[in-house]
Amino acid sequence: MKRLVFVVAFCLAIGMSAQSNSELLAHYEAFYKEMRSQGDVNGVINALTHLNVISPSQQRRDTLAFVYMNSNQHLQALNTIGIEKNATDSDLAVQVKAVSLKALNQPKRALEQFEVLYQRSPTPYLAYELADLKIQTGDTEGAGANIEYGIANAKEDMKYAFFERQQPYEVPLKAAFFHLKGLLVFNQDKTKVDEAITLMDEALKMDANFNLASLSKQALESRKSEAKTEN
Repeated sequence: MKRLVFVVAFCLAIGMSAQSNSELLAHYEAFYKEMRSQGDVNGVINALTHLNVISPSQQRRDTLAFVYMNSNQHLQALNTIGIEKNATDSDLAVQVKAVSLKALNQPKRALEQFEVLYQRSPTPYLAYELADLKIQTGDTEGAGANIEYGIANAKEDMKYAFFERQQPYEVPLKAAFFHLKGLLVFNQDKTKVDEAITLMDEALKMDANFNLASLSKQALESRKSEAKTEN
């Protein structure tokens, strides 16, 4: 009799637990939708964290990491999904790893992730990120190939954002590639200052307010003046 009572009690406990989890899941799904509609990032993170605890899924984990990344919480994003290169990762997960690793100044690891994205679906935007990272890591040949692809395929309506000023700004993506090409030319051969300046001018023709290209041109002209003085 005691055993029968125990079994009944155990079954009731399981049923109540299942019902409780189901209710919690419904609650946090509704909470997540409400926080999204309100644009409350912290609320979205809270809801997704609870949902992942109650009913874990890779899709939810990837989404949570993406929300962290978009709110510039890059370490939290990587803590959520890791930094490893996995063939089974979703495009969203690879994007989060690539962007967050770059933001945390891990160019070699970021490059691996951007390469995965580019192999899956090449775009001029990805080519720019690859070229930039390859210049940083010393792969000038690879950077040159990505730059030429970008210049050939960047459309007029494609923009790229820069953040070196207090107020971020956008320039045509093709202009950004010409600026990058100028840097690459100079890095490969310090005597090609004029060629590098010409490429900066090409970038500035596309957008006269391209601040970074203007600064790079000034630095190159200063280098040219110093070389003349030394001679």
